[in-house]
Amino acid sequence: MERVLTPKKILVVDSDPSVIHALRSAVGLLADVEGCGEFLPGRESLLRNTTDFLVTNLRLGAYNGLHLVYLALGNGRATRSICYSTFVDLPLIHEAQTIGAFFETPARITHTLASYIRAQLPTRDRRMPRQFDRRREFRGGRRSADVDCLAHA
Repeated sequence: MERVLTPKKILVVDSDPSVIHALRSAVGLLADVEGCGEFLPGRESLLRNTTDFLVTNLRLGAYNGLHLVYLALGNGRATRSICYSTFVDLPLIHEAQTIGAFFETPARITHTLASYIRAQLPTRDRRMPRQFDRRREFRGGRRSADVDCLAHA
């Protein structure tokens, strides 16, 4: 029996059409991407259609992307939300994470969106956006670039 994968449905709400195009090309055949350039068409689409993922900019002019996240949370469907913003507004990010949304930087969203589609996601994002990534710290020990260790060998 062959298992047929149905593509996920993603709603992207951003005023920049290049972001919508980049996300559409990043997920390829994994998802059907609907792009909305403003808050009101995005809201109408979220109310009208079944959507697996909502990807929204937190800053949508006079509106806030959190309004869409709250709407996706309260619509009774299993819509997961992913937010991003060019400006790091910690209270806004914390509120989005508190209600179950995931936060990404604009530089990472095009690279990680395919992973969000495939992964089993936890109930909410627990990462801290300003916390230093400890995986990049120096952990000691000899390195091949350490010239002194080569001189004494």
